[in-house]
Amino acid sequence: MRIDFTVNGRPREADDVWEGESLLYVLRERLGLPGSKNACEQGECGSCTVRLDGVPVCSCLVAAGQVQGREVVTVEGLADLAGQRSRGAVARPGEDTGLSPLQQAFLDAGAVQCGFCTPGLLVAADEMLERHPDPSDADIREALSGNLCRCTGYEKIMDAVRLAAARRAERG
Repeated sequence: MRIDFTVNGRPREADDVWEGESLLYVLRERLGLPGSKNACEQGECGSCTVRLDGVPVCSCLVAAGQVQGREVVTVEGLADLAGQRSRGAVARPGEDTGLSPLQQAFLDAGAVQCGFCTPGLLVAADEMLERHPDPSDADIREALSGNLCRCTGYEKIMDAVRLAAARRAERG
């Protein structure tokens, strides 16, 4: 089957998709978007989290056929797609890396270690910050509760989300 949908603001298509294929597989293998990670394939870890019509979902649990005509945002879509990207670069004060403010906050707060869980955490946190621009710690914990991290112990992740919220409030 053929699937036509929007990914990170751009119309995309995937041909010869079989009915049991996951959205995660289509994103990574057919569209070349490796940001969403393939870990548990059971929706337990959150490493593959994307936004489907604005709602965070585990892309390993979504059948590719379900996204026909819908909108998907991956971790790659969090940054300004029209701007330049400096993948992996840590910005110096005042330097533009092309990362989203949340992505930069994760780097600045030291919330990235192995990086496997980071894409899912970023997508979930980004959605939560849209709903709750001034989140409580309970809001952050709830939003990230479906994402497992084995490296950071979560405190740096909490710090990063708080930092992103504070920077957003400063910008007005």
